[in-house]
Amino acid sequence: MGLRVDRRGSESRFSAYVETLTAALGHADRAGPFRAYCMGLLLPGARKSVEPMAARLEPARVQAAHQSLHHFVANAEWSDRALLDAVREQVLPVIERWEAVRAWIVDDTGFPKKGMHSVGVARRYCGQLGKQDNCQVAVSLSLANDHARLPVAYRLYLPDAWAEDPLRRGAAGIPEEVTFQTKPQIALGQIRDARDAGLPPATVLADAGYGVDTDFREGITRLGLLYVVGIHSSTSLWAPDSGPLPPKRWRGQGRPPSRIRRDRKHQPVSVRELALALPQSAWHRVTWREGTNAKLTSRFAAVRVRPAHRDYHRTTPRPAEWCLVEWPKGEPEPTKYWLATLPAETRLGALVNLAKLRWRIERDYQELKQELGLGHYEGRGWRGFHHHASLTIAAYGFLIAERAAIPPSTPGNAWFRKAPRLPSGYRPRGSTNPA
Repeated sequence: MGLRVDRRGSESRFSAYVETLTAALGHADRAGPFRAYCMGLLLPGARKSVEPMAARLEPARVQAAHQSLHHFVANAEWSDRALLDAVREQVLPVIERWEAVRAWIVDDTGFPKKGMHSVGVARRYCGQLGKQDNCQVAVSLSLANDHARLPVAYRLYLPDAWAEDPLRRGAAGIPEEVTFQTKPQIALGQIRDARDAGLPPATVLADAGYGVDTDFREGITRLGLLYVVGIHSSTSLWAPDSGPLPPKRWRGQGRPPSRIRRDRKHQPVSVRELALALPQSAWHRVTWREGTNAKLTSRFAAVRVRPAHRDYHRTTPRPAEWCLVEWPKGEPEPTKYWLATLPAETRLGALVNLAKLRWRIERDYQELKQELGLGHYEGRGWRGFHHHASLTIAAYGFLIAERAAIPPSTPGNAWFRKAPRLPSGYRPRGSTNPA
């Protein structure tokens, strides 16, 4: 028997949720716009930018509602971090009711943009479009278990061309303390802040865009955390039972040699070469979870290796860690590779399960974009971009809490409030379609 939907219960819980978060905004007069903005994000509608939301929320006074919401998201000086912290404090205990946090997931997502004036926009590959185009990219950190994921940090990646241009910085209102950082550097800062804030520690998961960055991996280890991160097929490793040579013998003159070294017989191999050389007995069939139509199963192998990237500058080899490889049946060669600092006694199934948990963040981003309008903000400024994202995450946090409050085996609930009827013939500015 399905779960009965309690609409009035959901609405009263939403009111209580919003009231609790309002304290993070600094001023009581922001409570009304905050509630309205979150409600606008949750209501049905093709666009979740300011004007269409104002029309759905208050069809009899669209202009006044538009001005209120626009000021709140684009101009009001409230703290994104304070709001995200408040969301986490409300939602995380509900997520942990059924299972502890298993992973900190690093990811980034792109937003297509027309023109070059929106803050941080540049021509690059955009996954949403599947091609090169103008887009913005934001880096996030999410806490995750098998039942839910919650973003706890979110920041726009600012290309060097923007970071070094005072005119563009001024026009977009970019804070002085924001300088150019690579995406792995942004992510590592988010991880450091999360650890310093006392969030429940868990294994860091990231794709190859982050995993190939040696400084990123070593930074996670210095913070006392484990990782399972994607790498490219060309990543260099020392295969099992191999390694660099010790420093040269000291001949009694000058400074004693201290760096490990290589010669023609002692060279690392690419992870692809390593995988192709593994015996058939190394490969095992692993099922990691139930999919929509069938169990998700593939072939995997895992061996202990040492990363070799520029280790000739080091005095000792890097510690041994896991190299996990996926080679689906029917494929001519392996398709995915990971490095993992999980303990040496970790079973293959546990390695695979954690590595694959990262992919669930893609579904969350899809919902944040398609259902809640994460990428619909039409302003050009730094503050508005981050305020809109924080408000979207706040609205998403309410949905997560509603779902997480239901036992995993029970059919899920949803947001069932109906939007007011729009004025006849209403069209958002710049749109050929209804809101």
